[in-house]
Amino acid sequence: MNRLLIIAALVVAPACDDKTDANKPADNTKVNERDKDSSAKTPGDQGQGKEDIDITASIRKAVVADDALSMNAKNAKIITDGGVVTLRGPVASEEEKTKIAALARSTPGVQRVEDQLEIAAP
Repeated sequence: MNRLLIIAALVVAPACDDKTDANKPADNTKVNERDKDSSAKTPGDQGQGKEDIDITASIRKAVVADDALSMNAKNAKIITDGGVVTLRGPVASEEEKTKIAALARSTPGVQRVEDQLEIAAP
């Protein structure tokens, strides 16, 4: 019985090669430390006023409508509080980072954009 279980485990278990980066766990230590800082904006910091909600919705709509943006870019955090928009999360390229920031800056009611988007490693 024990031999059968061991053989089944070997057949079901995925092949692992510890020499490749793909099999190493992600190291998010720096990101996690940054996010512990109380000044780091999170979606919970979204302003609840109509203008802030409308700004965030307008930027999100423009980002999602842009077929040239990656799925990561479309999922970037957009947080508006007092007309100040904070953009956070990974994007695929410098072009995406620039494009999302430009969409935010061109949105009526935006006072300032804090671009904290990060270019994801390939």
